[in-house]
Amino acid sequence: MTGRLDRYRALWVPAAFVAAALVSVVIAVRLAALLVPAPGVLAQVEPGCDVRAGPCTARFADGGEVTLEVDPRGIPVMQPLVLRVTIQGIEVSAVAVDFAGVDMNMGYHRPSLAPVGSGSWRGAGMLPSCVRARMLWEAQVLLTTPRGLFAAPFRFETDQSGRR
Repeated sequence: MTGRLDRYRALWVPAAFVAAALVSVVIAVRLAALLVPAPGVLAQVEPGCDVRAGPCTARFADGGEVTLEVDPRGIPVMQPLVLRVTIQGIEVSAVAVDFAGVDMNMGYHRPSLAPVGSGSWRGAGMLPSCVRARMLWEAQVLLTTPRGLFAAPFRFETDQSGRR
């Protein structure tokens, strides 16, 4: 009888691990849509604007604009950042800034901003350190509107080599 139980256990333990792995994959796929929602409307950023040097503005094709300002200038890694977003011509109920590595997954960094006046939002964030000296980032300002999710992508580079 003991040999028979050992055989069943030898079959059920790996089957349980496989089932748990499949459930984890399904949950991860379902949650990915919540963590990285697809914006319905994407803005165009001013050509040549460098958000490390000062505020940059992006405009939506059907009207409205969003301006992102990050302090301190230069956007250092592993230091507190003050994020300011100004919105014109769009009704917004929530604002977040999603920081993502363009060619390297740097994890989830999406601080929510709080309203501080008519069309102005403010919050705090921080970029993680990277093993690379230079890293290309995208700060995507996400606007929750009655018409869905609007996004304005601002790209910038960090340089931890001391050359900038």
